[in-house]
Amino acid sequence: MTFRAPVRDLAFSLTEAAGVERLVGAYPDFDLETMHAVLGAAGQFADEVLAPINRVGDLKGATYANGAVTAAPGFADAYRQFAAGGWTGLAAEADHGGAGLPKALELACYEAFHAANMAFGLCPMLSIASIEALQTVGSERQKEIYLSRLVSGEWTGAMVLTEPHSGSDLGVLRTTATPNGDGTYALTGQKIFITWGDHDASENIVHLVLARLPDAPAGSKGISLFLAPKFLVREDGGLGDRNQFRPVGVEHKLGIHASPTCVMSYEGATAELVGQPNQGLAHMFIMMNAARLAVGVEGVGIAERAYQQALAYALDRRQGRSAWSGEASAPIFDHPDVRRMLACSKARIEAARGICLSTAVAAGLADTAPTDEERARHAAYEALMVPIAKAWSTDMACEVASLGVQIHGGMGFIEETGAAQHYRDARITPIYEGTNGIQAMDLTGRKLSGDGGAAAKSLIAEVHEAAAAVRASAEARIASAFPALQAAASAAGLATDWLLERKGSAQADVLAGSAAYLRLMGDMAGGLMLARGALGAARRLAAGEGDPAWLNGKIDLLRVYAATVLPHATGLAHEVAMGSEALQALGPEALAV
Repeated sequence: MTFRAPVRDLAFSLTEAAGVERLVGAYPDFDLETMHAVLGAAGQFADEVLAPINRVGDLKGATYANGAVTAAPGFADAYRQFAAGGWTGLAAEADHGGAGLPKALELACYEAFHAANMAFGLCPMLSIASIEALQTVGSERQKEIYLSRLVSGEWTGAMVLTEPHSGSDLGVLRTTATPNGDGTYALTGQKIFITWGDHDASENIVHLVLARLPDAPAGSKGISLFLAPKFLVREDGGLGDRNQFRPVGVEHKLGIHASPTCVMSYEGATAELVGQPNQGLAHMFIMMNAARLAVGVEGVGIAERAYQQALAYALDRRQGRSAWSGEASAPIFDHPDVRRMLACSKARIEAARGICLSTAVAAGLADTAPTDEERARHAAYEALMVPIAKAWSTDMACEVASLGVQIHGGMGFIEETGAAQHYRDARITPIYEGTNGIQAMDLTGRKLSGDGGAAAKSLIAEVHEAAAAVRASAEARIASAFPALQAAASAAGLATDWLLERKGSAQADVLAGSAAYLRLMGDMAGGLMLARGALGAARRLAAGEGDPAWLNGKIDLLRVYAATVLPHATGLAHEVAMGSEALQALGPEALAV
């Protein structure tokens, strides 16, 4: 199960697809030389430290006994090395000990970490979400005591939302926060599905918990956000007594066995309010938004891992005659269907990578662009793309991991080869941070109607412009992608108009078409990323820069994507416009067995 972090592909995507050079100057310590150095170091850590413990993590997993969780073998030591390397604070503010680098570079590094060891990557990923929340709404005391230690990696963070009766509907959660009379609160309740909620890899764990104050209004408007450390913190920053919450078990899961998913019991735990009372959902969405984009990157990472293993197997496994050379007992890589699966996987991985990293670049520009108009435009693009990045990339991850098993044939269904682990690990990603159906509802709800479709139409216009550049290319392989790219943009435009016409008057129709719309927009945006990559590769080839075989591959990946993914756009547009009448007719009696 050889793995190598895709550092060269990550750098290419950052520059050619995402346009990260636009952030040079906006971040004092960032330039392209720094980008390459950081990516190289992240790749080395992923290859040498994280990848070797991935398999044992799956086999042994995190364990629970006597009210405590122990990390999988090797994970605690790996985490301490991770923290010492400063990897948790890449994009955190320098005032709190962070490196102050762009979010896009941080996410590129984390793709390598997730690819090497997805179960491990979940731990610092949630710390980063906690950092973003405290940077935005934390008090000065919370920033001084908690934020700096989260940034350093000395402590880890956990996002605590879900309850046994409350999945994505947080408005019905029951955990309570009762004032103690000294400015603190007593948390009481049970939470489930808390990723890395307890472990022995760091000396303290900072839980950010949603709960209700005694006089809170009903529903989502009565939720507040609280901070509860595993060990209480003295005013000098030292650790005090164990707080009154504990894990009561870990979930037995399909995959990510080394990531402890805890059931947590809060028994009058001491906590402090974060931000404003009854604004907890808005505050938590700072974490959620960060985590959604991070989960999209997680999907790209696990797809990359599955793809690399499938490619290595296809090059090594010999069976049958080569369709091209006629060689007997040829590598199965020379069977067109196997190469098709590999090429489609690689193209979709690069499309998703570009989607995620361009979204992160937009987030950086939304903060640093010189004018209000530019910042607003980039913020609108980021808001539109987050649900697409999360859902499209994670659906892709499951499909690519499944193809990885298929390429292995019967050996892929055998646990010893490791291909099945990637498939099992990938399956959680479309569920994390709001299922992909919820992402689709967000896209066709708040994101599409909030600005009357302006951001979506701007993206579609950008794809039409890219299609024109593709058509004008002197490279015939690039120009051949024009009809499919143009047709996808036109289909997305029709679907967008159809949805906007029915907002408010036929909401069930909008919801029925939301998943197809997200898939359509993701397919189209992926085509945009690959078109940018192909045009960039052609420029480099013309200038005599880089590895010609690798750069030519970027052009051919666009051709594969244009032939295998973009033609679905027209059908997806029809699916968007299916409406809800047929679904409504299929009630329980009609669907009964």
